Amino acid sequence: MSESSWTSAGHGVSESINFDPTTQALAATIQLPAGFRAVAEDAAFGPAVMSGMAKVEKRLLDAIANSDPVIDRASRHLAEAGGKRVRPLLVILASLLGTGVNDRVIQAATIVEMTHLATLYHDDVMDDAPLRRGAPTAQQVWGNSVAILTGDLILARASVLGAELGPRAVALQARTFERLCLGQLHEFVGPRESEDAVEHYLQVMSDKTASLIAAAGEYGTLFGEADQATQQILTEYGEKVGIAFQLADDVLDVTGASKKSGKVAGTDLRERVPTLPVLLLRQDAAAGDAQAARVVEQIDADLSSDEALAAAVLALAAQPATQRAWEVALQWSRDAVQVLAPLPEGTVKEALVSFADAVVTREG
Repeated sequence: MSESSWTSAGHGVSESINFDPTTQALAATIQLPAGFRAVAEDAAFGPAVMSGMAKVEKRLLDAIANSDPVIDRASRHLAEAGGKRVRPLLVILASLLGTGVNDRVIQAATIVEMTHLATLYHDDVMDDAPLRRGAPTAQQVWGNSVAILTGDLILARASVLGAELGPRAVALQARTFERLCLGQLHEFVGPRESEDAVEHYLQVMSDKTASLIAAAGEYGTLFGEADQATQQILTEYGEKVGIAFQLADDVLDVTGASKKSGKVAGTDLRERVPTLPVLLLRQDAAAGDAQAARVVEQIDADLSSDEALAAAVLALAAQPATQRAWEVALQWSRDAVQVLAPLPEGTVKEALVSFADAVVTREG
């Protein structure tokens, strides 16, 4: 069977990129963020990204496959439901700042996405979430125990792949997962009495969300063989992009735009998950804003009915606190772009700028 190939010199790609019809078909299904598509269509750049992402998709599905049909279905449940694939995309982009996409980069990108998937299985159990990516969650289909163990299994397999990449990858995976756990624990416990609620929340988001996106930047530059300075830049960039990503999610939860992803607007409100719009609203109420105080009473009331939830979402969306939260997300995105300043101008840097913008301007 014939294969298509693409080669480039001088664009951060060190090898011929060959992909068979199966990989080509996977590439055709990948939906990049809208703000990134124009850059990805660059004739000297796009093929490296798209074929790299398709190879990650194929390796991901292979890595989570299982001979037991029930375990196989449970493991594939979220992977086949789709997703933004933000983290592996960043690994691919970061590698292009060095020698480019190679097999170790593909493996690292797969590890990052598997780790992310594992946390989603656990999150859905903790949140008792009915839907994920528009489909019933694993715990709704198979129950809590199967969902938790499936997440553990996927994480274990990600760790095996990391071990194949050597001690640096193992250490990075361990540190990242430690931060993911700490972020989840600190969110569950809440801020200490003397601790500022917003500062606590931003630290939670740094650990719970940004740590894995920072790891994606580090993985890509490490296995793309970029220099140490570039590795540090992409790690810091990923941290800031990750916080921007989560804060944008907070706003999307109350603007209704997140319906596109299958998540019902106001899910975080109903589940009493603290988000930046709510925290800023409470600050406004505590400062004497009577309207903010009324909305606080509304979101703290019973939101079990769809009507009450919809009304609370509309009320919060109209508050200045939500716009301020959006501005904070945009600032984190702008700060991430500033971190890229030392990098040479070119298509890869332009793509990273677009990536930082896309995580906060997406529709869900």
